[in-house]
Amino acid sequence: MKQLTARLGEEKISKLLVKLSLPATIGMMVNALYNLVDTIFVGRGVGALAIGGLTIAFPIQMIIMAFAQMIGIGAASAISRSLGAKEIEKADYVAGNSFLLIVILSSIIAAIGLFFTEPMLRLFGATDTILPYAKDYITIILWGSIFFSFAMSSNNLIRAEGNAKVAMATMLIGAILNIILDPIFIFVFKMGVKGAALATVISKFVSFLYVLTYLYSGKSSLKVKLHHLKPKMHIIIEILTVGFASFARQVTGSVVAIVVNNSLRIFGGDMALIIVGILHRVTMFIFMPLFGVVQGMQPIVGFNYGAKKLDRVKETLKLSLITTTAFASFGWLIIELFPLVIIGVFTKDAEIIEKGSTIMRVVISMIPLIGIQIVGAALFQSLG
Repeated sequence: MKQLTARLGEEKISKLLVKLSLPATIGMMVNALYNLVDTIFVGRGVGALAIGGLTIAFPIQMIIMAFAQMIGIGAASAISRSLGAKEIEKADYVAGNSFLLIVILSSIIAAIGLFFTEPMLRLFGATDTILPYAKDYITIILWGSIFFSFAMSSNNLIRAEGNAKVAMATMLIGAILNIILDPIFIFVFKMGVKGAALATVISKFVSFLYVLTYLYSGKSSLKVKLHHLKPKMHIIIEILTVGFASFARQVTGSVVAIVVNNSLRIFGGDMALIIVGILHRVTMFIFMPLFGVVQGMQPIVGFNYGAKKLDRVKETLKLSLITTTAFASFGWLIIELFPLVIIGVFTKDAEIIEKGSTIMRVVISMIPLIGIQIVGAALFQSLG
């Protein structure tokens, strides 16, 4: 594993970025695909209103992801810089403290969410017809949120040590299992949105077990032992400080989603909420390759910044900007050409297809520029 981390400071940047980004991109794309398939199964197997339920529940999922990403990105940045500076013991403490934060924060979020489920969903824009679907779905998701959070945040830690293949496998295992379980629970067992939620929780639990197995197999650079879980305030502050930008971005997105959902409920009703739910799944599929490139970029930037190799940092930044812009532009072109076909995959409702395709073209109009924002934010997180 020492040879693996040393590569981050020596190997040709273009080759290294491909090696680290490709597995991350594949994993993220499959993860996005499972979200698409999940929504398609729900739309076809339960009905369009169920898609509206997923739309209302999503801000809560975004909050869970915000905390997980804050811990994961903050810890990954600190680990990359520690490994680059050959501070191995500090890297282990960062990983241990991140695990502690995951358990504490995800437990608090789950408790609050389960206690205030219906008021929160009402606040987030649920109508009387959509509320039952949203409640059934998010209740199960909240019970499994600790596995969701651990799998997401620890994935960043594995990538920080340069092991992109294991990080990819973590996402692939969960996503593929989810795609397999979805039709079984929705169509065979007739569980509706509860089945979709249960499939998600089970898949995240399996990903959680896989990550634990890897971390304690002796193959990881990180050797997290019991004493590494002891809270160290300077490490916790470093994790939260670096990860806060990602947290703020996710929470802001959640707040925007809440405001949009309520506006749609007032002015557009159930149909508008359904359309936005579909649009979100489609646009996330475009964003995933960009996040994959960024996740490959971050350990290179963090390691080389820690090792004082600033020319390599600049070269990585340049290649990442070019690649993400190309991906975003390609996604924009596909949606511009085939909006009716894309919306039609989720529902047979002609009115939803017609209105959704028009709205989709407006929503994605500035996507070719999004790579600049994503790479820029990731750069500063990697630099600490």
